[in-house]
Amino acid sequence: MHMIKTEQVVIVGAGLAALYAALKLAPRPVVLISPDPLGYGASSAWAQGGVAAAMAQSDSPEDHARDTLIAGAGTVSSEVADFVTQAAREHIYDLSEIGTAFDRTKTGDYVLSREAAHSAARVVRVLGDRAGAEIMRALIAKAQKTPSIQVLEGVLAEGLKQSEGRVTGVYITAASGSDPILLQGAAHLLAGGGSGGLYSRTTNPARICGQVIGIAARAGATIADAEFVQFHPTAIDVDEDPAPLATEALRGEGATLINAAGERFMAAVHPDAELAPRDIVARAIYQQTQAGNRPMLDTRSVLGAQITTLFPSVAAACQRHDIDPARAPIPVAAAAHYHMGGIATDLTGQTSLSGLWACGEAASTGLHGANRLASNGLLEALVFASSCALSIAETLGPSTSVAHEITPTFNKQSTEPNPKAVLALRQAMTDGAGVVRDATGLQNTLAIIAALEDAHQDNTGFCNMTATATLIAAAALLRTESRGAHYRTDFPEPCDAQEERSELTLATALALRASVVKDLP
Repeated sequence: MHMIKTEQVVIVGAGLAALYAALKLAPRPVVLISPDPLGYGASSAWAQGGVAAAMAQSDSPEDHARDTLIAGAGTVSSEVADFVTQAAREHIYDLSEIGTAFDRTKTGDYVLSREAAHSAARVVRVLGDRAGAEIMRALIAKAQKTPSIQVLEGVLAEGLKQSEGRVTGVYITAASGSDPILLQGAAHLLAGGGSGGLYSRTTNPARICGQVIGIAARAGATIADAEFVQFHPTAIDVDEDPAPLATEALRGEGATLINAAGERFMAAVHPDAELAPRDIVARAIYQQTQAGNRPMLDTRSVLGAQITTLFPSVAAACQRHDIDPARAPIPVAAAAHYHMGGIATDLTGQTSLSGLWACGEAASTGLHGANRLASNGLLEALVFASSCALSIAETLGPSTSVAHEITPTFNKQSTEPNPKAVLALRQAMTDGAGVVRDATGLQNTLAIIAALEDAHQDNTGFCNMTATATLIAAAALLRTESRGAHYRTDFPEPCDAQEERSELTLATALALRASVVKDLP
């Protein structure tokens, strides 16, 4: 096998977490592994709400941490919540200096929105609903001017190399398929996306299918909170894959949820109505959909034609499907949006594998618990990207290396995952490990995953996906209660004895899967 050895830090990913970590490591040379052209294919660029931070004088990091703990339904690490919320303002100021044009009032204060389960308006926005895209634009512009950063576009990571109990390299291929090349760096950081694309209805870019978590899991890393997948209540229900998103900030502005009969249904579900925690709203939307009641988001009276200027991404998505939100409600459905679970890390971003760090949605730090507080995702990515950079720099010591161009030459031999197999996997996850779960559905899902993996075991990329799918379904089967985003009809109440984070290795999950398959008729 061809091998490239470099003194540069290898970062898998090219979204917000990866770029921010690369900038924090400068002038230490780094190389980013990006399957798509820079700025495309990253979930970060699709984030609409913004970054949660206690920026108002009437707000505080302590209040932000408290809201995070409450939303997480008992499994958030209070240490991590304090750590992240205390650091939030620093990173907002840092992004501003980099060039992010956050929305400001006439007096120069940050424009703050209130989103679900926040006790105050603390979501810092950019151009209404374009926070992710504009933050990414600023980071990309900065990275392109930073000599220490190289981006390998059209390249996919598919595995880890370990030597003497330590991660020493990343196997990379052409994104369209090729023989792998071993890229050995000074350190290795997994900063890729989550797992939303493992579901048939998702708001995530097409390539975000749990591969990065699968890479770490197949190398033996501990995976935490795998069962907790957040479903966004208001994906726009149109024939588009991935589904466009109607940001939660719309409900923060006063938009209401109604069904086909024009009935507003959330007031009877939760005291906070449309601003209830996401898991509660998502299940209510799901139940309306299952009952054939066609749930919709009504922005007409609170925004009217202003939606076009205040929320241009939502307006554009509606326009693509001949929906005028100023005159008609927007059809919505629950969709896989964010994976709270992932590669377990400590406060420095180090994983259970020596020599490997992780940040971004692929990591599980303990901040989100069973239910991520709205707009804490980008914040966590910023804080832990910075932590990873600091830890890597301290581990490696002073840098004496200089950036040099890495130019891998791939021999096209292998292929991308079979599209029909991917569709079957996505449907199985939606049917059995989706918004509402039970033992029978989860067992059937594990059996389908096993059969698909067996039929396509020669495709490493697909096996990375099935590894993560197995972990999600296995962890969900093991958690015999309902908590946050994890809801089981056969165990509809929370269990005090299970009020803790879950940890699982792929080996344990595979053993459970094999046992389930053996016992099925």
